[in-house]
Amino acid sequence: MSDENVIATLQATAARRLFAYGAVFALGALLIILAFFQPPAFGWQIFLIAFGAGALVVAERLRRATLFGLVLTETELRDTAGTVLAKLDDVKGVDRGALAFKPSNGFVLRVRSSQERAWAPGLWWRYGKRVGIGGVTPSGPAKFMAEQIAMRVREG
Repeated sequence: MSDENVIATLQATAARRLFAYGAVFALGALLIILAFFQPPAFGWQIFLIAFGAGALVVAERLRRATLFGLVLTETELRDTAGTVLAKLDDVKGVDRGALAFKPSNGFVLRVRSSQERAWAPGLWWRYGKRVGIGGVTPSGPAKFMAEQIAMRVREG
């Protein structure tokens, strides 16, 4: 992984990370507290506990995932841990419009070949022939990265 050909980087800011983590963690904690201090019927209590525990797990995954950033090079889009999200020659297009099914402050890459499902909460997701970038990332750097990818897709 050489940094000499890096075109763009995308990193979640500390304030966005803290807010997103806090919101999801608070949801999980409140659901669990509600299940014990205002217990509904037993089935609903189990549902609240399970849903709250799931939210706590997602909060921790979000905290860990947003420690990393994304790097765009001439050949690929990868995270700073080295996971390749998409090769640029496999990208068909970039969806970033208001009505596109995309993460907040982000964009979606349409790729030619279906890839393994993966999710880094708050940073990116990959499902089938789509890769979603964004979530807790700032919109300016995400827009720049999307424009750079779109420009390379048009040229190639």
